[in-house]
Amino acid sequence: MTSVITGDIIKSRNISDQSIWIEQLKYALNMVSSDKSYYEIYRGDSFQYECRDPYNSFEYAVYIKACIKTIKGLDVRMSIGIGTKDYEGNSVSESNGEAFVFSGETFETLKKEKQNLKIKTKNTELNEELNLYFRLALISMDNWTVNSAEIVKLSLENPNLIQSELAKLIDISQDAVSKRQKRAHLDEIMALDNLYRQKIAQL
Repeated sequence: MTSVITGDIIKSRNISDQSIWIEQLKYALNMVSSDKSYYEIYRGDSFQYECRDPYNSFEYAVYIKACIKTIKGLDVRMSIGIGTKDYEGNSVSESNGEAFVFSGETFETLKKEKQNLKIKTKNTELNEELNLYFRLALISMDNWTVNSAEIVKLSLENPNLIQSELAKLIDISQDAVSKRQKRAHLDEIMALDNLYRQKIAQL
């Protein structure tokens, strides 16, 4: 079993210097995968990433979103597909299997449904449940400010650091870190990540 995240950058063409978001997307993908053969950026602002440990797929989607939303005016829509991998190609776009099909099919529905994160597995009931949780989480995540996105990004990159240590990294007070994490609803999103891991274990 594997997982595939398919995504694209929302309003990428509104940024005059395209290298700003491209470098941030590359940074995010490099952070979640040390092997570049497991991700690909194509058609300008679209990407695909095979997350070989499906348990991490929600956290990594949140991380990619946080990285992109550190750039004012941008966001990202993503679909997660979880299932089998039947063929290993030379690149992620050449590989195939359930996870790839599920991710691609679901991605095509995102714009019409106006939802920026969705999942598809072979379990219909699980899909409905997790997608409801995602819709609720997106009420916060889609409205992250640059500061909120930055603190989520930093918190996920440094899960073992306490607030005072995170504060030193970006030269703000511990109180400011606490307030930004609360505004981003980071605790609730991490609680959802824990639940997500439990649900995926049922597949």
